[in-house]
Amino acid sequence: MNFVEELRWRGMVHNVTPEAEAILNEGCVTGYVGFDPTADSLTIGNLAAVMLLAHFQRAGHRPIALMGGATGRVGDPSGKSAERTLLSVEKLNANLAGQKEQMKKLLDFDHPENGAILVNNYDWFGNMNVLDFLREIGKHLTVNYMLAKDSVKTRMESGISFTEFSYQLIQGYDFKWLNDNYNCQIQMGGSDQWGNMTAGMELIRRMGDGEEKAKVGVITCPLITKADGTKFGKSESGNVWLDPKLTSPYKFYQFWLNSSDADVSKYIRIFTFLDQTEIEQLEAEHAQDPGRRILQKRLAEDVTKRVHGEEGLQNALNASQILFGRSTQETLRSLSKQDFLDVFSGVPQFKVAKTDLDAGIPLIDFLAVSTSIYSSKGEARKALKGNAVSINKVKEKAQDRQVNAADLLQDNYIIVQKGKKKFNLVIVE
Repeated sequence: MNFVEELRWRGMVHNVTPEAEAILNEGCVTGYVGFDPTADSLTIGNLAAVMLLAHFQRAGHRPIALMGGATGRVGDPSGKSAERTLLSVEKLNANLAGQKEQMKKLLDFDHPENGAILVNNYDWFGNMNVLDFLREIGKHLTVNYMLAKDSVKTRMESGISFTEFSYQLIQGYDFKWLNDNYNCQIQMGGSDQWGNMTAGMELIRRMGDGEEKAKVGVITCPLITKADGTKFGKSESGNVWLDPKLTSPYKFYQFWLNSSDADVSKYIRIFTFLDQTEIEQLEAEHAQDPGRRILQKRLAEDVTKRVHGEEGLQNALNASQILFGRSTQETLRSLSKQDFLDVFSGVPQFKVAKTDLDAGIPLIDFLAVSTSIYSSKGEARKALKGNAVSINKVKEKAQDRQVNAADLLQDNYIIVQKGKKKFNLVIVE
């Protein structure tokens, strides 16, 4: 199965130019995907584009990840109904640094034959002045050609600045520069980039010096949507990031685990390297017993391990078990602070002064006076006698025991469990 066939069965092809298919049949080819540094972390939306490069590399081709140090200063109008807010140079550079480190974990840059390449388009645009740009690049595409692009046409009524109007020229020259310097013949990206990408093909053709020089092609993948019509890549709390400081491994894992049955078959094809036979076998098992969520679990484990490593996956699995009773106090103490807070973000919260714990608080008072987890001391005593109270996953029976600093998790928290499923977070500060 060649690269395009691989993408097709995975549902990752929207458009392929005839030139691209012909080029890919000629052996090892170099291709690229561009990423603009609009944030200091990639999101799972970007991960789909990274998977294009990863599959490209696995098919024996050389991938280039182009970081948009220059294009990020302009702003891409594609898919936007209004002008982007331009970021400061300092912010863009910080974003580039963060995204570069993530990219190094997702592609193989050390492969002896087709190792990935990381480039920054500011390297060739940074010293180019406006006169050079207009003379050497701008003269090759007509205004009529540029106005015909959907990314421009959809903005004609609301208005588009010359800055964003020129974006397709800048992205087009990226393709031309990579073609000249790396013999890059393929550009890949989301379907919303079709206009910018074909502008690059046209620019190479018009600036080239023969048919062989203009032998380039474009492949786009569909923009990912959810079956219910809501936007892919967002959770209730916002974007799902690849940076564990922004989206903890636990939340990252839970996002994939909570995929609907209507979406999971699509996601497991796009975001994993599992082959067609294995995926179809998993789908058959899932169909026999959807309640076991076989597809969702395999998807969540695969993507979380690739993005956050084995340790991140294990932390996510440990955290996921806590609310379902299959965990211990050691599991609680092993969590990172962010995972810990994410697990208990939706449970009732109570506050206790840290100084009160110095001398210790009798358990009954802790449950019914310092907090109002129980409405009265009598109710707390009854729950303790009924073996229905746990502190940090340990069953409590001794009514006269003291709650003190030794009970603290992450230096500031105590988990009180009523029965099996009712958790309470006590914040000690």
